[in-house]
Amino acid sequence: MTEDPLERIEREERERKARKGPQTLMTILAAVAVVLACGLGYLLYQRNSLVGQLEGEKQELAQQMVELQNDFSSLNSDYEAINHQLDTSREQVAMLIEKLNKTEATNRAKIRQYEKELGTLRTIMKGYIVQIDSLNTLNKKLTADAAQARREAAEHRRANEELTQKIENLSSQVNAGKVLRARAISLTGYYSNDKAGDRHSRVRYMVAGLSLVENSLADRGPVRVYVRVKDPEGVLLMNNESVSFLLGGESLQATASREVDYEGSEVDMSIYINDTGDFVKGVYTLEVYTEQSLLGRAECMLR
Repeated sequence: MTEDPLERIEREERERKARKGPQTLMTILAAVAVVLACGLGYLLYQRNSLVGQLEGEKQELAQQMVELQNDFSSLNSDYEAINHQLDTSREQVAMLIEKLNKTEATNRAKIRQYEKELGTLRTIMKGYIVQIDSLNTLNKKLTADAAQARREAAEHRRANEELTQKIENLSSQVNAGKVLRARAISLTGYYSNDKAGDRHSRVRYMVAGLSLVENSLADRGPVRVYVRVKDPEGVLLMNNESVSFLLGGESLQATASREVDYEGSEVDMSIYINDTGDFVKGVYTLEVYTEQSLLGRAECMLR
């Protein structure tokens, strides 16, 4: 049976439209797939770039930690307390490096926390450096003061070497910064009219004068100063007011003593030596002490 031409044309049009629908859909889906692939590729590129940047920041932070660890390793001190603190800080740096190595670079919160901890440890190390420098400076000054004190003691050393040795041993055990010091130590003879003089036949009493030097580190409160005065024969002058005191565990007899209230400022004082008998011609020697140390010596010549 012959198909009607008009029906044939309508049939072919229907078949063409039926074929065109799936082709259009495939084209649209292909275009969407291309767009999605491009977007995904861009996101992956962005992510890889960010991860690379974070990894670089992590490596830089790790390098800073290693440098700080090396700085702590090279930092040394002669003081046990500071060395103990340094050991603690070195352990903290090592633990911080270990924690950083175990943390992913993408963990921004942890990385920022480690940066803050690193900054704190840097500040602590700067504090150690300042503290060590200050202590070294103070130690040099105290060492110089101790050397000067030993030179002064050597210039006035007398026959009693055993006593001098014990005084020097005691001085080396006392904190140099707290030991009281004296200046302007003198021994003067006085006549009965209270005028100073050096004629032995007219001298009735002697006065030991000195100044306790200002020292902000010394203990505040009452301080008793003892004087030992020896005649030209080396005999210690004594009277009814003579007392004894302990120096380095040894009991010493004093000619006289006086207590003053020491508050860190310079104190001028005089100690009277009287009722010790007649004075003779020659050189009288004076030694001034506290219960901590020998403050100094002086001489008085009577003619």
